Amino acid sequence: MRRNFLPLTLALALATPAVAAAADQPPPRIVVTGEGESTIAPDMALLSLSVMREAATAREALTANNDAMAAVISALQALGVAERDLQTAGVQISPRYDFTPKPDGTQEGRLVAHQVTNTLSVRVRDLAKTGEILDKTVSLGVNQGGGVTFTNDDPSKVMTEARKKAVADAIARATTLTEAAGVKLGRVLEISETSPVQPPIPMLQKFAARAAADSVPIQAGENAYRVQVNVTFELN
Repeated sequence: MRRNFLPLTLALALATPAVAAAADQPPPRIVVTGEGESTIAPDMALLSLSVMREAATAREALTANNDAMAAVISALQALGVAERDLQTAGVQISPRYDFTPKPDGTQEGRLVAHQVTNTLSVRVRDLAKTGEILDKTVSLGVNQGGGVTFTNDDPSKVMTEARKKAVADAIARATTLTEAAGVKLGRVLEISETSPVQPPIPMLQKFAARAAADSVPIQAGENAYRVQVNVTFELN
């Protein structure tokens, strides 16, 4: 009786692709998103102050605006705002027309004045002076803007805390999911931060910037910094 035998080397060669395919398969894994938030009282206010002046000619309007803005800048410096914290955000010169309806339904425009608007961005590092600064600058000619944003000069520490909380949240969520599925959570394979760069989220009624009694009342609140991370875990 004749028997056919495959050489041992040929048998191993035929088995190798199957073994390699199994080895190339990545281990099972789970991807979880974690979120973390940390709050801190602001230590800086960002103001947007604009002076608008109007005159018959652009030159006259610009001269009037220059005088008013120079007085505002001088007052800010007298209140302790450093020169590095003052930045011109824009100067706009535009004509103003008076439109009169015509019998044919159209309108006739007549140039009546020129407007010049100068906008100044101000960083106020002493929050207690924010209301006083607003009050003083309005008295000196600021008649537009007035936007106030409270932020932090160096939020790195609070961002670090938010990141730690986000990772801990991801681990907790992954543990809950794997326990519910009856599998065992393995090592961390990858961590990535997905949060876009964003300004702090104000949380009011936590901190008040005390100002003089006759100044604009200001509530600085708290800033909340939020972080989101994606964490990939191996499943055992």
